[in-house]
Amino acid sequence: MKLILATNNEHKVREFKQILGNYFEEMITLKEANINHETVEDGLTFKENALKKAREITEITGLPALADDSGLCVLALNGEPGVMSARYASVDDNNASDQANRDLLLKNMEGITDRRAYFACAIALTMPDGTSYETEGRFWGEIGYCEKGENGFGYDNLFFVPEYNMTSAQMSPEQKNSMSHRGKALRELEKLL
Repeated sequence: MKLILATNNEHKVREFKQILGNYFEEMITLKEANINHETVEDGLTFKENALKKAREITEITGLPALADDSGLCVLALNGEPGVMSARYASVDDNNASDQANRDLLLKNMEGITDRRAYFACAIALTMPDGTSYETEGRFWGEIGYCEKGENGFGYDNLFFVPEYNMTSAQMSPEQKNSMSHRGKALRELEKLL
């Protein structure tokens, strides 16, 4: 069975393929499927956005589609940046650069000692018959005071994992996948499959 990955984010594609690669004959990105479609992520939750993205791609292609929506939630900032994680520093509602988002987060965290945060991920797999499978995962840590590490993307080099004494950007991809929000949500989906 062919699966359309409702993303062109190379980092996410790698994680999807590493964890779910054995369940589908072929997993292709939107770009590889020649689909130029951008879902308006106007949901109030990660789950709403993931399901909307997957459903739209299934409707367009007639094939199963897998989508996720994920982001960083900081307790001291009332859950910000949350569903706005990719657009946190945006001035025009388009995605901002990872660096601009991290800079704004550090600015907003100045003077705050409660650094607890988690990455949240919602995964949705939609089928042509209307069936959908939805899972969620969380990855707990803290917001660091400076950037560390070269792996990962987004907020990874600010996301400190105390039990490993490193940021998620300092972890190997395998180590991060074993505990990450996306890895947890994908393994929950794997159980459903």
